[in-house]
Amino acid sequence: MIRTPLFVFDMDDVLFDYDWRVRMTGLSALTGLELQELRSRWWHDEGEWAAEAGRFADAEAYRSAFGRAVGTDIAVHDWIANRRSAMTPWPESFAAVERAGELGTVSLLTNNGPLVEAHLAELAPELVPLFGDELHTSSFYGARKPDPTVFANLLAHYGVEADQVFFADDLEVNVEAARSLGIEAHRFMDAGSLTAAIERFAEQLGAGTGSRDVA
Repeated sequence: MIRTPLFVFDMDDVLFDYDWRVRMTGLSALTGLELQELRSRWWHDEGEWAAEAGRFADAEAYRSAFGRAVGTDIAVHDWIANRRSAMTPWPESFAAVERAGELGTVSLLTNNGPLVEAHLAELAPELVPLFGDELHTSSFYGARKPDPTVFANLLAHYGVEADQVFFADDLEVNVEAARSLGIEAHRFMDAGSLTAAIERFAEQLGAGTGSRDVA
């Protein structure tokens, strides 16, 4: 059972500044492969995008496939540490999530594969006090943004109607996909605007005076 409204947040470039160049530099050091070679071997429809869409069964299946693709077996803690090195926390955005949690339920939806899904608490420990167990990647829902299927599966998972859901993402294409299902979607520009949008949505639903439980 959750309290509505449901507030859903992207992770990279909404809650954290994500510098993919830092991540790729680290992976180059771990694998001995240059950036373009890494991208050609893994960042495509049969690699990372497939993982984000839920096509790898679990974290170990992802790690094994990644290792085969790049020719190097990278330990989980090294993979997570490298991913973490590219992320800079945005406390102001965390404050917006905290406010949303006072008004309803909060959940994470980030385009990532099952290895991130399994280790989100380690990768982004700042999010645990805010989201609790509601830390999920697109792989959990079997589709990746901007495929509307990921949002349809999210609604089914939580058992909520689209008009009870607020979604924040930095990419307009993902925002439009959520809106196509009737979700109130906000394109993230800064934490102040995000907080204001959360407050407006809650006021429209009357969530400021008490939220509704959904079984």
